[in-house]
Amino acid sequence: MKRIIDALLTVTSHLDLNEVLGEIVTAACHLTGARYAAIGVLDSIGQIDPFVSHGLDPDLVATLRHPEGRGVLAAIPPDGHLVLEDLTTHPDFGGFPEHHPIMHTFLGVPIHVAGEAYGRLYVAEKDGGFTEADTDSMHLLASAAAVAVQNSDLYTAVRTRERWLQAGHDITSALLQDPDPEDALALIASRIRQVADADAACIVLPGVGGDWVIEIVDGPETADLLGIVMPAEGRARSVLSSGAGLVVDSFSRTPSLRVPEFGRYGPALYAPLLADGNALGVIALLRRLGAPEFMQDELTIAESIAGQAALALKLAEARAAQDRATLLDERARIGRDLHDLAIQQLFATGLQLSKARESVTDSTVHQALTEALDGVDDSVRQIRAIVRSIRSDDEAAPILERLQRETSLARTGLGFAPSLVVTPSDPRDDVNELAALVGGDLADDIVAVVREGLANAARHARASSVHVQVDLSPRSVQIEVADDGVGIDPARTRASGLANLGSRARRHGGTFMFGPGETGGSLLHWDARLG
Repeated sequence: MKRIIDALLTVTSHLDLNEVLGEIVTAACHLTGARYAAIGVLDSIGQIDPFVSHGLDPDLVATLRHPEGRGVLAAIPPDGHLVLEDLTTHPDFGGFPEHHPIMHTFLGVPIHVAGEAYGRLYVAEKDGGFTEADTDSMHLLASAAAVAVQNSDLYTAVRTRERWLQAGHDITSALLQDPDPEDALALIASRIRQVADADAACIVLPGVGGDWVIEIVDGPETADLLGIVMPAEGRARSVLSSGAGLVVDSFSRTPSLRVPEFGRYGPALYAPLLADGNALGVIALLRRLGAPEFMQDELTIAESIAGQAALALKLAEARAAQDRATLLDERARIGRDLHDLAIQQLFATGLQLSKARESVTDSTVHQALTEALDGVDDSVRQIRAIVRSIRSDDEAAPILERLQRETSLARTGLGFAPSLVVTPSDPRDDVNELAALVGGDLADDIVAVVREGLANAARHARASSVHVQVDLSPRSVQIEVADDGVGIDPARTRASGLANLGSRARRHGGTFMFGPGETGGSLLHWDARLG
């Protein structure tokens, strides 16, 4: 009895699962006098994973593939035990693998944790066979093992929760310090992959035409995952529509894979990036083949952290957009003040000096006034150079880059990424060459039209997709912003932003229209002459 009590205390004194399983098989040999002992933990489909043994040479264990839970091992009753004088005579015995030691006597008992089948504990090879006392000892040990496993699971769950919560804190802090959306998404993928002990992390975001695409990846050998479009009936789309995450036991057991690249991975976890009830995307965590499955507790925590990260991401994007708008407004104000006040004042001063020079006859005074006028002209040129230099990078950037930036910033207000397509009216033309012709005030107006169209869709349309089409030709530019929202509200009376677009079009000899789309929603059309 002392040996039994000591064994039970030893087994239940550990919190690490690997240590617990190792102590169980060691205690089984000591209590029964068996040469060999093993424990097989059952996974979600009844296969053995992991498998821990005692008594076998470690080098031999490394060469053997552990049992799969069939044959004699599967014959152990769920309530009771199985005692055999010679397991090789059992009808379910399928033979030993090469180099496996020969075994005859056998005793196996089930292990239940929280009322569910957890695994099987068995011993083999005892001179004289196993007795009733050995059977009682094994049942006691199985009960102690259940307690130890539960303690280990609770300990692991607490440690896992601590790591996830710390990761969530780190993500939120970093997002609020550095609001760049792309860097923020990369940080989310990297940090969550590390804390989840995953081999790959993918973030699925809205793409063009209603597609959802893997836009962020993290982990070794994941470059081929970037850009994959998620299938309409796949798990990622299911998570987006339901707003609830899910766990995949192993892609290797999936009858048909809609994303073949996922076939090299085993367990997976999908968690939605939810903010204010809107799905901004999905984060998928993938583990290698044969790795432990994700637990339900991990999914619950992952959903919480993903929601927290999504909210922080949305706030970071909003702050970045606000900071950018503020900077643009301030630079524009400074430029206007310099142009409207300083330059105009210098012009007035120049006129006065010019009149004064015309009325004097003294050559010395005349020369001094001429030099003063030259100084005024130089000052005007310098101020104009300063005005150009303080224009933002956005205003100085090529038109295509500016349009891409506007659609990227619009994601915050819309809750999804709008699509942008810039094409030449004539397929034989080069779109980059045509874009290079667009500059100055026309470029500013084009950007303003796209910005107002996207903002209008965000404020009023309640749309799930917005498409921006820009057609360029050597003579004109045409812009269409179409959404699939609720259409134009008849009660809406204020349209100052849209009216402003009309004046911008007329300034360039173009037209502006805003009305219902052909298939629903609303359509903004704007065109202007080029040159």
